[in-house]
This record gives sequence, structure tokens and C-alpha cells, in this order.
Amino acid sequence: MERSDFSQFSLLELFCLEVKTQVAALNDCLLALESQADPHEPLASLMRAAHSIKGAARIVQVEAGVKIAHLMEECFVAAQSGAIGLQAHDIDVLLRGSDLLLALADTLTLNPDAVLSEHDPDIQTFVQEITTILTEPRSVPTCAIAVSPAEVATTVGVTPLVPLSPPESLPSPPSLPSASAAPPSLLSPERVVRVSAENLNRLMGLAGESLVEANWLQPFADSLLKLKTHQTELTRLLEKFQESLASQSLSQQSVELLNIIQLKASECRQVLVDRQSELEQFSRRSANLADRLYREVIASHMRPFADGVQGFPRMVRDLAKQLGKQVKLEIVGKATSVDRDILERLENPLTHLLRNAIDHGIEPPELRLAVGKPAIGTIRLEATHRAGMLAIVVSDDGQGIDLELLRQHVVRKQLTTSEMAAQLTELELFDFLYLPGFSTAANVTDISGRGVGLDVVHSTVQEMGGTLRTQAQSGQGMSFHLQLPLTLSVIRTLLVEIAGEPYAFPLTRIDRVVALPQSDIAFSENYPYFVLDQQAIGLVMAHQVLGLNAPPQRSEVLFVVVISDRLSRYGVVVDRGLGEQSLVVRPLDPRLGKVPNISAAALMENAAPVLIIDVEDLVRSIDNLLASGQFSQVVAHTEAAIAKSHKHILVVDDSITVREMERKLLENKGYKVDVAVNGVDGWNALRTGHYSLVVTDIDMPRMNGIELISQIRAHPELKRLPTIIVSYKDRETDRLQGLEVGADYYLTKSSFHDDTFLQAVIDLIGAA
Repeated sequence: MERSDFSQFSLLELFCLEVKTQVAALNDCLLALESQADPHEPLASLMRAAHSIKGAARIVQVEAGVKIAHLMEECFVAAQSGAIGLQAHDIDVLLRGSDLLLALADTLTLNPDAVLSEHDPDIQTFVQEITTILTEPRSVPTCAIAVSPAEVATTVGVTPLVPLSPPESLPSPPSLPSASAAPPSLLSPERVVRVSAENLNRLMGLAGESLVEANWLQPFADSLLKLKTHQTELTRLLEKFQESLASQSLSQQSVELLNIIQLKASECRQVLVDRQSELEQFSRRSANLADRLYREVIASHMRPFADGVQGFPRMVRDLAKQLGKQVKLEIVGKATSVDRDILERLENPLTHLLRNAIDHGIEPPELRLAVGKPAIGTIRLEATHRAGMLAIVVSDDGQGIDLELLRQHVVRKQLTTSEMAAQLTELELFDFLYLPGFSTAANVTDISGRGVGLDVVHSTVQEMGGTLRTQAQSGQGMSFHLQLPLTLSVIRTLLVEIAGEPYAFPLTRIDRVVALPQSDIAFSENYPYFVLDQQAIGLVMAHQVLGLNAPPQRSEVLFVVVISDRLSRYGVVVDRGLGEQSLVVRPLDPRLGKVPNISAAALMENAAPVLIIDVEDLVRSIDNLLASGQFSQVVAHTEAAIAKSHKHILVVDDSITVREMERKLLENKGYKVDVAVNGVDGWNALRTGHYSLVVTDIDMPRMNGIELISQIRAHPELKRLPTIIVSYKDRETDRLQGLEVGADYYLTKSSFHDDTFLQAVIDLIGAA
């Protein structure tokens, strides 16, 4: 249920909200009665919930609701006082009462003018059953739930609930508040308002755009820094010019003019320094504010995992009882934050997995006891955040799956030959479980056997950009591991360049990224492939699949993105990789229809648009290309050698002696070298120039070498820049500190006397 600003609700709408909230409490507490030794706490909560519904129904004059809630309250009061003892069958009846109340609320939500009669046949049947519970003689001890092993079909673990209304022994009949107040059971500590999903999505899009726009300020700050460098050079040239004229006799007017020029240049430089400093501060504040806004909007899009699994304990209990099994459902990670859209779409696949676990996994009690297992089977549903992803695991301690039996089913359904089936690995066998229409069930029932459940699970997970993995062991249980993005609104991607344009692959759909030398490419029937993990993977050109122009030439090493679906696996050759980036997903204009191989669009950090690859569609397009024979060779046959360019190195050291020694050593080997006198000077040079390597000292004024490397590693464009620390400090702690902050090498200045320093440079960026 979505929390809202209740001042705009009618009394009938408030009643429906109250019923839905209290029915959830009724279901949880009724299930708790079957597992808790002490029934007093759940009975007290049940009585209060029924009493609240009765009072609310009386105010809005829904007599059918009054009748049902009153009888349920009478039953709970009698059980609490010890007059009756509730048995398993009685709880079934009370659960049907919860269903009737929920049906009343749903009917009134859809049609506020609906006439609900307390003489409805279903309500009359419920009245008779409750009357029987209250009047027939019982031999069960009072104030206890008598449940024999034969009667209990399910035991569901439920966390004790917080009382939904004040804990007095018999509360007075509640009244629904006026339009200016909310029901006490619906109030939260903070004031909340209703926001439509469309408004929230638009707000998220704007927050993402503000984050992108804030990044535009840094290039302006960098350009001012470059302008300041030019201004400093201009001032130096003016000084040299004035010195060159000192030996010449100048008129007083010329001398005054030169002084004015110098004064104006100095004033301009000072203004530029001030503005550049202010802009950098504003840029940092703006980026920080945009990032906080973006994170807050993302957080508003999240809901606790518990909101999406409230109905599962009841479903497990009812289905297990129907099948004559005893099942305990454990839900772990109820507070885990899940994207609202993902949570809604998870209900169907998780329902399939739970039903599958009960029907196929958990054995009947007598069989479990015969193999040394407890009579009550356990199903565990767990949600956690792991490595920037949402991980959901559905596991059971049932009979698992017999791999040999699965092989026989695969062959029997003519999905492969018996010879091929014998060679299939465990993971390859499990892939058949997700095929449409595939089932290992001997008989088709209304619960399972049609082969659609796992197919739906797999399809839904892939549609959300996730992956599904299965683990099983015969006799020991089965588990399904769902790995999903934290949100559908923001995805982590690998940016690549194809035919000179940026494209994004969702990271969850990438198997591997490979730097492939052309010498490792082999051919089979004129089709190129390479071997990865002892598997042959076909190579295709990304530009050809997307219908783009071919790039002019390719290097000796190809950048390959390995993707797959359930049946096929390919290596897609792109021009180059651009790095990882989180993107705010923006749907394409619906007037475009389905764009082949593209799922959505986004804006990069530099505000340039980028298209997000639809991996499923891309694999299908590759299949079609191969089937039609429209295929070009991956290996580039070009005689032109790759032009070599001078590698540019920045040396940062406050000692002029060391600085010049490093410069001469590197220049003698053919490198182009710039120098900086301290960390700040070096940092400014890095932001305005392009370097292949940084060589830095540690102890320097204004910004030391450790701080400089930290700044480099935190910068989105410089974080992969190779760095070498050359210092007089030779203690192990100093070396570890330098390497931990991100330096690629830590050398002492004694390395100048041999080839250690130059060899480290060659190792990182190659020879000049």
C-alpha cells in the first residue's frame, strides 16, 4: 500500500485503506498462531485488528464488514479468555474471513456505489462456520492452539508484529477520522504525500540531468585555468620585452605606457585568479548538490523488500496444506531496499519459484523422516545488496534434482541426442529447465507440470537486465540465484565506441571483456572465432550488426565484448572501450516503435547522448546474420602501420636537481617531458595537458605526492593514468602507503644509478 496525504481521501477510501492494512495484520497473526507456543500476543493483535475494522465499517455503514469483523472479534476474545481453543481448521475459517474483508474493500475501491449485503452466500457460510467454532463443545485446553501433526500442513515463520492500535485490554470502538486526519494505524512518524509513478519518473530524469549538467562546470573551470596559464606567459613576455628596452632610450610617454600595460596585465591576472577559484568552488558545490539530489530521488524510488512479499507466507501455507506437506518459509532481508518497479515485477517469478519448491522440492513428511530429515521442510527467501547488485536467493532443503533423470527427460523430449546429453555439464543441463514447455513433472496439475513457470522466471529476470543461476544436488535441495540491478532507472554500463559513436552495454548482460590479439583468431568454415575458457566463441563486427559504417582501420589488439543468451554466445568487436559509467535510463519515444538492437537512451557525463544496447535483440540479430551468410571478416588486412607518437611524461618534484636529472634521463630515451615544481603545479598541468605517465616525489609543498595520486585516482578521466613514486624514503611502510593510494611503482632515488627507473617507465607505457 502506498502511503499518502490522507486529508484528500473520502471516508470510504480511508475505510478501504484501513481494511487492507488490518487484513495484512490478520493474516500474519493467524499464521503466527500455528508456530508460536504462546498465543497471547498474536491473539491480542488479532482482536484489535478485527475491532478496528468493525468500528470503521460501522461508520461508513458497510454492514457486511461489520458482521464479518464482529464475528472474528468474538472468536478472538473467546480464545483469549480461554473459552475456546483454536484448531488448524478454525484458522482456515478465519483466514477466509480475512479474504472476505479484503474482497469487500476491493469491490468498494472499484465501485464506491456497490451494494454489499450481509446475506451474500459466502458471508452466510462464513457466519455458520464461525458460529460453529464459538458454540460446539471443545476438549482442547483453553487459550491454546491444538494442532496435531496430521492437522498441521504448514508452519510459517513470522516476525512478531508491532501492535496496530493502543494495547488496552478492550479498546473502545474506533471512529474513522475526518478528511483532515489519518487513521491512527496508518500514521507514520513523518508527514508523507502521494506522488504518482509518472511524476516520480520525471523527477528522477530531471535529477539525472542536473547531475550531468553540473559536470559541465568543470570544463569551464579547466579552461579558465588554461587561460590563467596563458596570462602568466603573457606577463612574463611583457617583462622580457620591457627588459629588452631598458638599454634603449625611451620617451617618458613610452615608459608610462609600458607601466600601464604591465599594471593592466597584473589586474587581469588577479581577476582571472579570483574568478577561477570561485568557479571551482561553485563547481564542487553544484556537483555535490546535484549528487545529493540524485541520491535522494533514487532513495524515494525504493521500497523495503518486505512490501513485495507480504502475501507469500499465506500462499506457502495454503499450498502446502493442499499438497499435504509441512513447510516453513523463512524470509531474510525484509528491510533490503528494492526499486519499486523491480519489486512489482518480482512478484510473479518469485511466486513461481516458491510454488515449484513446494510442489517439486519439499517431500511429504513421511518421506523426509525416512531419509533422516525433519518432517517440516524449509524454504528460504533472501534479499541482499551485493557488489552493487540486488541478489535474491530462493532455496529449499527438499529432494533437489536428479541430473541423470534430467538427461533422460532432455533426450525423451528430443531436445538433443543421447550422445550429446551424456557430455552436457551441470550448468548446461539446468539451462533446459528454462525452455518453454519443459517440465520434469510426471503429471500435469493445476499447480505445475506445464513447463511455463521457470520459463516465465527466466524471461522476467532477463527483461529486467538480470541473470538467473541454478544450483542443485540430488537429495539435498535446490536454489535459484537472481542477480538484478538495484534500480531499473539507473544502470551500470560499459561504454564503448562503435563507428565513432558511443554505445552502452549493461554490465549485467556482459559475460567478459577481452583484449584479443589478432594472432589468436582462428577460422572454421570461413567464420572467425577465438577460444575462451576452452569454449569456441564466434566473432562478429559490432558496426555490421548495427548497420553502421566500418571504421577506417583496426589495431593489432581487438576490444571484444562477450555476450550471450540462453543458447548462443558471441564476441562483439567494438572500436574501443570508454570505461564504466552509471546512466539514467531514458525511454525512447514510443512513436519510434521497437528500435532494433536498442533498448533505451541516456546522457553521458559530458551531456552527449548514448544509446543502450538491447543484448537479447543483438544476439538474435547476430543469429540472423549468420544464418543468412551476411558476414565480414574481423581481421583487418591493412598494410599501413600504426603511427607511433611520442609519449608525454610529467615529472613532479620540488628539488630542481632531481627534477632535471629525471627529465634528462627520460628525454635521452626519446620521451617528451614536462616538469612541475610541486603537487598543485602538477595537478594543474594534468588538468590542462595530456600525459602518458606521472613521475612524482612524496614530500612537496602545497600538495604532496600521496595527495596528488589520490586526486588522480578520484578524477573520472585521469584515474587510469599510470603513476610512479620516486622518493628518498625507503621504509616498507612508506612503500605500502604509496602503493595503497594507487601508485603503480614505488622506487627510491637510488634507482637512477641503474636501469630500474627507466625499466619501470617502459613497463608502464612502453618505449618511446
